[in-house]
Amino acid sequence: MLLYYAFLARIQNMKNNVLKINNLSFGYKKNHLIYDNFNLSLDAGEVVSIVGASGSGKSTLFELITNNLKAQSGDIKVSSVSCIYQDPYSSFHPTFSILEQIQDVVSDLSVLDELSSSLDLELELLEKKPHELSGGQLQRCSILRALLSKADLILADEPTSALDNVISLNVMQLLLKYKDRFGILLITHDEDLATWSSDKIIRLEENK
Repeated sequence: MLLYYAFLARIQNMKNNVLKINNLSFGYKKNHLIYDNFNLSLDAGEVVSIVGASGSGKSTLFELITNNLKAQSGDIKVSSVSCIYQDPYSSFHPTFSILEQIQDVVSDLSVLDELSSSLDLELELLEKKPHELSGGQLQRCSILRALLSKADLILADEPTSALDNVISLNVMQLLLKYKDRFGILLITHDEDLATWSSDKIIRLEENK
């Protein structure tokens, strides 16, 4: 357990504020802004949900935070990010084992055994390829990878929508179990999930 506690201590030493968005403006069309002077602040231990219909700009915000899109104005300050996506099967390459893909992005595996156990993942499962796991198992592998990355911010894009209700609840409970060590920005269309899990909810209007 000493390695595990050392791992937690390193994460808990990070700065409290993990995401700061100041006066963000962005639109795919020159005269049609999806975000106009948008502001958001998120701290470690906090869950913020982005709720809105398709086309309202939820996923666009994640693309801006991960620097896959460039804002027209404003700035985004974030040190390190890990993502959990809606479809766990699209999160992993089909021809490599889960462990190989975790090793590609994580340098320190000293707490792999302990975190795997806490997520109810047998180490033998990590030696398998994605198609050999169930959706719930693979989504827990996504959470494991996110935790091992020691990111300050986790972006979770509809992480439970492809799962049944029981597995969805288990997956969110597992993720929230560790939320004091990072901030979570959650995309969801599920108002009940947002209300249950979030400290703050931001509702986006559909862009027309």
